[in-house]
This record gives sequence, C-alpha cells and structure tokens, in this order.
Amino acid sequence: MLLEKIDRPQDLHGLTEPELAQVAQEVREYIIDTIGEIGGHFGANLGACEIAVAIHSLVDSPRDKVLWDVGHQAYPHKVLTGRREQLRTIRMYEGLAPFCSLFESEHDPMGAGHASTAISYAVGLKEAMRSGVGQDGKVVAVVGDGALTGGVAFEGLHNAGGLDEPIVVVLNDNGMSISPNVGALSRFFTRARLNPRWHHAREDFESALTKLPAVGSTFERLGPIWKEALKAYWAPGLFFEELGFAYVGVIDGHDVAVLREAIGEALEADRPVLVHAKTVKGKGFTPAEDGGLEGMEHWHAAKPASIVGRAPAAPPARPASQAAQVPARPPQYTKVFGEALVEECRRDPRVLGITAAMNSGTGLDILQKALPDRYYDVGIAEQHAVLFAAGLAIQGAKPVAAIYSTFLQRGFDQIVHDVCLQKLNVVFAMDRAGLVGDDGPTHHGAFDISWMRPLPHLVLMAPRDEAMLVHMLRTALLYDDGPVALRYPRGEAEGVALPSAPAPIEIGRGEVLREGTRVALVGYGYGVPVALGAATRLEEEHGLDPTVVDARFAKPLDADLMASLVGEHDVLVTVEENVLSGGFGAAVVEALVDRDMAGEARVLRCGLPDRYVTHGKPALLREEVGLTPEAVARRVAEAVLEPRPALQGV
Repeated sequence: MLLEKIDRPQDLHGLTEPELAQVAQEVREYIIDTIGEIGGHFGANLGACEIAVAIHSLVDSPRDKVLWDVGHQAYPHKVLTGRREQLRTIRMYEGLAPFCSLFESEHDPMGAGHASTAISYAVGLKEAMRSGVGQDGKVVAVVGDGALTGGVAFEGLHNAGGLDEPIVVVLNDNGMSISPNVGALSRFFTRARLNPRWHHAREDFESALTKLPAVGSTFERLGPIWKEALKAYWAPGLFFEELGFAYVGVIDGHDVAVLREAIGEALEADRPVLVHAKTVKGKGFTPAEDGGLEGMEHWHAAKPASIVGRAPAAPPARPASQAAQVPARPPQYTKVFGEALVEECRRDPRVLGITAAMNSGTGLDILQKALPDRYYDVGIAEQHAVLFAAGLAIQGAKPVAAIYSTFLQRGFDQIVHDVCLQKLNVVFAMDRAGLVGDDGPTHHGAFDISWMRPLPHLVLMAPRDEAMLVHMLRTALLYDDGPVALRYPRGEAEGVALPSAPAPIEIGRGEVLREGTRVALVGYGYGVPVALGAATRLEEEHGLDPTVVDARFAKPLDADLMASLVGEHDVLVTVEENVLSGGFGAAVVEALVDRDMAGEARVLRCGLPDRYVTHGKPALLREEVGLTPEAVARRVAEAVLEPRPALQGV
C-alpha cells in the first residue's frame, strides 16, 4: 500500500499521477474501514479524497496554508498530514478533534466547526503575507458540503475580489451547493480564463467592435449591456467573475490529474481563482453514492460498527421472546420537539418552522414530511433565518426558528437589533443546549443563557423533561408580548409520560418539586434531573432532606421564590448546563443582591467552567466538569456538613 508510506504531505510530491490516484482510493478505503468501525463524519470525507491528495501534492504545508470548510470533510487531510494512525480516536475523549484544530497540528491553519468561514480566513492569511507578516506561501480554501450557502462565505468572496487577493478557493460541489456546468465548452473556458492571452483577446475583440461601421456606435451606446453579455459568453462562472475571481470549472473532482492541472494553474495565476469541482458525497460507498439525497443524508455520519466489509452491517438478530423483554428507551428531545411542533402547526395556522440546513438535527424533518408548506430551510444562514422569522412575525405569523444553541450565536446581532428591540413574537427553539459530546467545543451549547439573558423583552425557559418541553412550546406560542427562547439538551429525554394535551404555564414562575430543609437545590433545564439525583444521594448517604426546585425560567426569574428559599435554607445551590459566568446561577445571585439579601445568602453555583470543554461522550464530559448528581452531592455535603474555616484577622 502506498498510503502506509505517507507520513507527511511532502511524501506525495514525488509520486506520479496514477500513484496519487491510488493514494486517494486508499485514503477512501481507510476512512470507510475506520469510521465504519468507530463512527464519525463519513459521506463528505469520501467525496474529498482526490481533492485532498491533489492539493497536498502541489503545495508545501504548513508553509502553504490549506483550509477546510466545513471541517467535517477534512478527514482525508488529517490522514495525509501525519494523523493516519490516530484517525481511529477521532471524536473520542482525548482523541483527534472532530474538525480542524490549531492545537492539534501545524497543518491546520484554522480551527473551526461552524461552516462558511474559510474564505475569510484565507483572505486574512494572504493579506498578512502580502504585508510582510510571517512567512509567505500559497493559500487554498476548500469549501463544500453546503458551506457556500452561508452568507459570510460571500462576504469573504467579495473582500477577496476587492483586494485582488491571490487565493485559491476550491468549491467541493457534492450536490449540496451549486449545480454543475459540464462539457467540452466548459473545459475550454477553464483553460482560457487563466491564460493572459485570452484576457487580452477578449479586450481586443471588444475594442474592435467599437470600430466597426454601423456597429461601433451601437456598441458604444449599449456598451455595459453588450459587455456583460460578452463576458457571460467568455465566462460561464459569471457570478464569481463579477466578484473578481477567475472561475475554473466544472471539473471532475474525482480525477486527480484534472484537479492537479486546474489547481496548479490557479496557484500560479496570482489572482483570486475559484475552482469548481463536482464530487459525489459518499463516493466509493454504494449505499451513499447510489442512494440519492436520502442516501447522502443518511450516511452524512456513520454510527459505530455500522459498516463491516465496506458494506452496511446487518442488524443483530434477536429472538422474538428476548425483544419483547427489552424496555422501550425514552424518546429523543429532538423527536419530541418535532412532533409537538407539528401539532402546534395544526392547532394554529400562523405557526411555522424554520431551520438553517439542519432539518433532521432539529426535528423539523418531521414537520417537512407532515406539513411541507409550513416548513422552511434557509441553508447555512442563521442570520438570515432570524431576519426571515422577524419579517414573518411582523406580518402576524408565529415563526419557530429551530437552531442549535451553538449555531444561533451567529445570529446574535439580529436577535438583539431586529427581534428583541422590536419586541417581535419569534420563538427560538435551541436544540443541543449544554454539552453535546463528540463534536466538542465548537458545538457545545454552553453560552446561550449568558448572552441572551441581558436582552430586553426576551423570555428564557428550559424544560426539565420531555413533558415540560411540550408544555413550554405551547406556552411560547401563546405568548404575544415578545420573543421566547427555549433551550433543551441533545439526546434521550427523561422517560416521563407525554401530556395528552399541552397546557400553558405561568411565565416567570418556578415550581417546587420536593419540600425539604437546610439545602435548596434549584435546577434549570437539564440541571433539574441532576439536582433531583443529588438530592437522593444527599438523603441516602448523608441524611439530609433537600428541597428541589425547577426554576423553569431564567428570565423573568422567579425572584420571590429565590428570596423565600434563601430565608428558609442554609445553602442555596443552583445547577445548570451553561457557563457560570452570566448564567442562571448568576441571575439568582443578582436577584438577591438587588433585594439586599446577599449578606444572608450562602449560594453554591454548579455549571460549566470558564474554559472550552473538549470532545467526548457527554457522561465523561459531565464527570470532568463536575456536573453529575454525585459531584453536586459531594460539593453540597462538604459545604453543609464540614465546618467553615474561621476568617483570619489582619
């Protein structure tokens, strides 16, 4: 195998093009075998193997910079840059990062898990080089798997063209972005546009037209119109040409020789160039390659042990008697939300759902199938999603923008300026609030309470279980006095019965779940089951009888309830799956300060630390940060049962 000899990208430089094609296929097979066993992002990586090999055979990384957008198509890049043997640890605790990471390899010049950012990074990198900062080199941004649907990508293209920045953008078009333009004519223009003689030929042709009798005056008068039509003839990629890029394409993204020719010429062009490569998401894996859009979506990621012998693994056989004994697992929060939203749409014709390219991830695929005319996917464009929702709300609709907590950060300005300022009735349904696991710090929903809580007019709520999620969605949609943000975690719910009919709850009112003494445990969202578990341990192991409260709202906070808890208990403990800085616990402390009760209160805050939490299974991560019933119980027991050290005089 050739791949076994590739320990750094420079090992590709001496290989022939047939050998490079063989390496690309071996990378693909290695990813199928490895990711099929351990799980991870799959389809987009299989489509990027030849692109990764072609680029690294032409550039000298890390002096030359290769940026991958989105990062979940960068597994071939990792394999070729010294991380081949570590690939089987990807997304695992203390293993390889799920996306590119500055801290992992000198061959990763950017670390990002959100899409559409690489072109802007590339412009900044190359402009710094042109200004004499750092070592000069080539800059290539590989953009694909829908990343060009994000508005910030076009901001980067606009800036690059305006600066005439000599970067190369490789558009990995795997059916999720721009439609192909193929054929002999396209290949002809690919060669022509990068050849300066052809640029001059077009200019000479335009000049000659102005001198022709009877034609020249007309051409002069209609000059701009004629020139645009002429440019469209010379440049099929007119849109990119208008932004200042030379457009190359559409080329076969699985032909290493063609890729090397196009990218090689682009690297020497000394101007912005976009190379449009058509690829197949899931290339080399038949169920993804031949399954159409459904196959590509299904095999976007592979579950552990889902592939055996480079084919889908057969489900394990189970005797009927044994299957009948297996208890049903709790539903996923995502599924509960999706089904509840369908019912809300049926109840109220004004209700509709919006997703930013994450229909199945947010549960809106359920709405898409049930009521397609009430479903909108705006692409990887969270800012637009918020503004779109604002426009709908102004007209009287009841939009529900279902966006992961981590991705909604990208729409912060629009939430502040366009929704909250105007007090619009938009509901933000934030899936993946808290620690999401294998996708790591770029995807943890660790900050939304903190950055949303200061915003006027915004109601913040979080359910303790799936039944409360259904009630809260109804509450949010019946609320007519401004926006509502509803956060809930990834994964399985708590296993409680769903209500037969949703019932609205009182805005800003918490709920006492268990009456006790000495210790009051106040949970918010996922913090409630943690608090209940901690209370059980404190009772069984230390003889304490804690009160447990579901705050339900971070804003407006039930300040009266918090004040009464402080007056009746020795210690008040807040539990949340958000950073402590500015989070729910901070809201409780602020409320007590405002009531001049800070001197009476002993408050312990349990939540996420002031750092980015790594990737790994959620249970491991919660144990690491101390957000488990056991960890909370230990901390409370130490605070309540151990004597406090006396203050030392000065």
